[in-house]
Amino acid sequence: MFESLSEKLQSVFDRLGRKGRLSEEDVELALREVRVALLEADVSLKVVRQFVAAVKDKAVGQDVVHSLTPAQTVIKIVHDQLVELLGTSPPRLTVASKPPTVVMLVGLQGSGKTTTAGKLAVQIRKMGHRPLLVAADPYRPAAVTQLQTLGKQIDVPVFHEAGKKPPELAQAAVKHAEQAGLSFVIIDTAGRLQINEELMRELESIEAKVAPHETLLVADAMTGQEAVRVAEGFRQHVPLSGVILTKLDSDARGGAALSLREVTGVPIKYVGTGEKLDALEQFHPDRLAQRILGMGDVLSLIERAQEHVDQEQAARMQSKVVKGEFDLQDFLDQMSQLRKMAGGGGLTGLVELLPGVGRALKEARQAGQSVDEKQFKRIEAMIQSMTIEERRRPEIIGGSRKRRIASGSGTTAAEINQLLAQFRQMQGLMKQLSKGMPGMRGLGQLGGVGGLGGGMPSLPGLGNPAIAAPQPVSTGSAAPSNRQHHKARKKKKRR
Repeated sequence: MFESLSEKLQSVFDRLGRKGRLSEEDVELALREVRVALLEADVSLKVVRQFVAAVKDKAVGQDVVHSLTPAQTVIKIVHDQLVELLGTSPPRLTVASKPPTVVMLVGLQGSGKTTTAGKLAVQIRKMGHRPLLVAADPYRPAAVTQLQTLGKQIDVPVFHEAGKKPPELAQAAVKHAEQAGLSFVIIDTAGRLQINEELMRELESIEAKVAPHETLLVADAMTGQEAVRVAEGFRQHVPLSGVILTKLDSDARGGAALSLREVTGVPIKYVGTGEKLDALEQFHPDRLAQRILGMGDVLSLIERAQEHVDQEQAARMQSKVVKGEFDLQDFLDQMSQLRKMAGGGGLTGLVELLPGVGRALKEARQAGQSVDEKQFKRIEAMIQSMTIEERRRPEIIGGSRKRRIASGSGTTAAEINQLLAQFRQMQGLMKQLSKGMPGMRGLGQLGGVGGLGGGMPSLPGLGNPAIAAPQPVSTGSAAPSNRQHHKARKKKKRR
């Protein structure tokens, strides 16, 4: 997410940080580079000019040149200005005082409205409401079928009456929701081009018939400034109350997100962060600003943990870690929890929420390494090929057992050796961390996620906790012990 812009801005701040003290020329040069970075990210020229001017005014006002920490002061100013640009507080979805709340989704063809309707229904249900999806797109082949299929997947009812025009269909859906006691109506309208006046008038008619409490534009973040122009085009026909930006996880530039609110006055309310139906997040301006500046997003990580981690199970796991009783079955359970937390964004999206990990991922990619989600599956296959006793007491796994496990998991005995060796190392490290960091609560009670909150020890087969570096396959039965390693170092030193 915003990799290109984030890398350029971090590069500017790195150079400032190495200078110690800054001259006015240093600040001017840095702001010119920030300006170029924003323009290359496809941010509106008007927005870039206003942004750089505001940062410069605040920098001069805070006397950055004579600050004890000038680079950090500049970063804070840029961060605060980004938050102001994106919106100082997260915009909330309107909830009608008298149900049902009507939400109408509009957008261009291919912007992902139908899938987004399903994602939004999932989010609304999490808020404690009962949503109804309305298939109001009679023009695209299989559009109705697609929404009905999504409705079955997420167990949300879908309203459709063949032969009815979209305005009358939407009106009938609202009446049905009132009678059925459903609290939200999500209308999936047909995709259209701004130049198609007939379809735009149809939107106006739907708006007049049902008076939606929210009219949300679904826009593709990867189209950059085109998304801003689309928002302006739709706003001429219907009163937009917000935007849902799809494919934000694939947007390396960020032009749409950084320009939309300032240019159109329409706030971003949700962002799509993946293909799965749970990959829709409420938009938080401050958190996005932190991600752009490489600061991670700890609050989102905490929210995911609270949503997916059973606190009682986490407490039991914490106790086992402290006592040194953490075994391979526990580790398998923790990998399952990690996958749930990762959701539609995948494991890469999860670890990028950790402060400082974004840069580590970049360096790893440059070195030909990445978070290897396939390796997690291989580890799961190896553990699942073990008996319950072997998972609880891995020390009993000898040569014949290793061959059987390797055969059952489609791996090799050497990979089993590597898993067991690294698991022993992880056990020791987790025990040390639990003593050094009481409760291992770090990031808001994440002790139930393989010790993520207490420093995130290395995972078997993954080396670095965040980076799945290729591991050399051991040909022996285990990795060298610490004692052997210490002897080798002493011998080398004597030489």
